[in-house]
Amino acid sequence: MDSTELLVIGAGPCGLAVGVAAKQAVLSCVLLDRRTIVSTIERYPLGMTFFSTPERIEIGGVPFISSHEKPTRKDGLLYYRRVAEHFELDIRPGEEVVDVRRDGEAGFRVEVRRPHDARTYLADAVVFATGHYDNPNFLGISGEDLPHVTHYFTEGHPYWRRRVVVIGAGNSSVDAALECWRAGAAVTLVHLGEGFDRTVKPWVLPDIVNRVKEGSIAVRWRSRVRAISPTNVEVISDASGEVECLPTDAVLAMTGYHADTALLRRLGVPIDSATGIPSHDERTMATTVPGCYLAGVIASGNDANRLFIENARGHGELIVRDIREKTRTRR
Repeated sequence: MDSTELLVIGAGPCGLAVGVAAKQAVLSCVLLDRRTIVSTIERYPLGMTFFSTPERIEIGGVPFISSHEKPTRKDGLLYYRRVAEHFELDIRPGEEVVDVRRDGEAGFRVEVRRPHDARTYLADAVVFATGHYDNPNFLGISGEDLPHVTHYFTEGHPYWRRRVVVIGAGNSSVDAALECWRAGAAVTLVHLGEGFDRTVKPWVLPDIVNRVKEGSIAVRWRSRVRAISPTNVEVISDASGEVECLPTDAVLAMTGYHADTALLRRLGVPIDSATGIPSHDERTMATTVPGCYLAGVIASGNDANRLFIENARGHGELIVRDIREKTRTRR
């Protein structure tokens, strides 16, 4: 059984920032991740570029050197690996946290599942930095679990000469639609609204607008997918009520993601029913359970666009400062 002063669940950029702050404060810290370091970035589309310029997503004072104004997925993977190596962070990939509970007054008992066994950790404090990318927003329609339906997009090549329906009109949907079309797919985009989301990257928006205008990419505005079969997608228009069956080889349901707060609830952290935000103090990122903290997008509830690397990378410093102050007070 391992013991540590601080245990971080999730080794994304914000989890790493917690680890760096702990290292600088000489706190023992272990970071666990069910997949691997920055696994969300690893699962981004291969050609993805960040919204931010490099200096705005740096952590630990380590310069982020990129050959482009906005770094790519590959740049990000390399940078965050180097940060972890530079600070010699104790990151343990392939360890999935299945339970966290108070262990008397001493701290927390964390149960972990690994590929071939299980492990238990004891920690004085825990940080939930689990993000949201592991949990797609499902549509709740028949056929959503068919093998040709996915909530993640990697690259356009597999969809060459395929008929692809892309659900949504945000960044993920737009990137998927454009890449599939450029790879030779016949693309139809289906969206509830009357246009593209306001959050679509400004340097990408003219491209998708022009592809739609010229008819290269088809769109069904004010429409929703009602059912999916192995060969068709059933689309209903909210405007007219008309139902259309689109012959389809692949469905990319880019419907967003949400944080999994089940472990927090079980631990006793209240979750706001309207916003999905776990109860916490934004000055310290401390929850209402003593010794339990939040870092990154999990603190933003249902609005995953409220927190991202730029404005959440400082959570680690807030958390570690609070831990040290409370430790001094107890002494």
